[in-house]
Parts: sequence; C-alpha cells; structure tokens
Amino acid sequence: MKIYDFEMKEQLIKRNRQLVFEVIDLIDDMPKSMVNSVFARQLIRSSSSVGANYRAACRAKSQADFTNKLKIVEEELDESIYFMELLQYATKGKFDQVLNKLSEEADELLSIYVASINTAKRNKNLKSKISK
Repeated sequence: MKIYDFEMKEQLIKRNRQLVFEVIDLIDDMPKSMVNSVFARQLIRSSSSVGANYRAACRAKSQADFTNKLKIVEEELDESIYFMELLQYATKGKFDQVLNKLSEEADELLSIYVASINTAKRNKNLKSKISK
C-alpha cells in the first residue's frame, strides 16, 4: 500500500470518528422530546455505522468485498444526512448552523466514498479485461 493511501485511510478514520463525536455533542444539546429522541437515535446509529463499516472495508478479503462494504458506508452516510434533515425540521431551525455543518461534512465524506466505489469498480473491470 502506498504511503498516500495509508495517510488517506487514517484521515478518513479520523473524519468518521469526528462526525460521530459532533453528532453526540449536538444530540446532547437538543431538548429532549419523543421525536428528537427517535431521530437522534437513528442518527447516532447511522453515523457511527459509517466508521465501523469503513474499518471493515479496510480489512476486506477481496476487491468485491471492499466495494460491497463501501456501499454500506455510502448507505449509512446517506441515511445520516436524511436524519439530519429531519432533525432540522423537528427542532424548528434552532440547530441549523450545527446541522448544516454536519451535513456538509457528511456530503464531503459521501463524495469521497462514492468516488472510491467508482474507482474500485473501474479497477476491477480493468483487471478483468487484462486477464482475458
């Protein structure tokens, strides 16, 4: 593995972790209500799942396994963004600044992972064409 790849991997691990920490801080600051609790619980689950599934992808047994695990990361980030949108509505805009910042970070991470998935697919297709 190239040094750049290792540095990128470590940076993504840190960004995934930081996203969860910021979600936790946000939720701790929110007023307690049934709706906020339901959306917050889902947001914590999906945002923490991003990091867990990325770590699993880093230990993938094959290119296909890697791609499949990154697709789960993509789904969990998309779900996190969805629950951030719901929380913006549920909190009547009182946490828009924080939620917008979190959504931007989640969008950036989503773009990185989608690009990684596309690269992995291209590499797989290239390898299969070369081996024929």
